[in-house]
Amino acid sequence: MDLITELGELGVNTDEALTRFMNNTSLYVRMLGKFPAAAKDAKVTEAFQEKDYEKALAAAHTLKGVTGNLSLTPLFKAYTDIVALLREGQPEKAEALFSETIPIEEKIISCIEKHS
Repeated sequence: MDLITELGELGVNTDEALTRFMNNTSLYVRMLGKFPAAAKDAKVTEAFQEKDYEKALAAAHTLKGVTGNLSLTPLFKAYTDIVALLREGQPEKAEALFSETIPIEEKIISCIEKHS
């Protein structure tokens, strides 16, 4: 199974993404290849562990933008909600949602890395 098909099965809106990338599949795949490092570099986990909610908000907001641009729909929805919860002063709920998001993010990253 190819990357685009497999991502689609994981809930990624690949049709929307390809439209955004002017149907340039190789460009989209290249940008997807940058996502695993971006997710790691954001350090959301560390921010929550340190109870640094401003840092968590900044990191989650960054990943919201990245996942939105790549149409990584399940992650975009989760990070949108995490950002909203942090802005509303509900860090415990945001952290719980982030914990639920980690396995989904890991599946998507694994899929991307498998095809890189």
